[in-house]
Amino acid sequence: MGTKEQLKEERDKIVKGLEETYRRLIEYKKEKKSPMIVVRNGKIVAVDPNEILPTTLYKRNAG
Repeated sequence: MGTKEQLKEERDKIVKGLEETYRRLIEYKKEKKSPMIVVRNGKIVAVDPNEILPTTLYKRNAG
């Protein structure tokens, strides 16, 4: 396995871990009935966690 393949594999593992962390955070916020604090259009806002998708997909580039 070359360096390029190793980097892609590591990147994919990191992205998968971040996606799982995001999913768990949304579940936690729903359980605690606590708003998500996000930035929208340059402003900090509180969002009901029930309005947020429980998953997000990273658009991976081929190659």
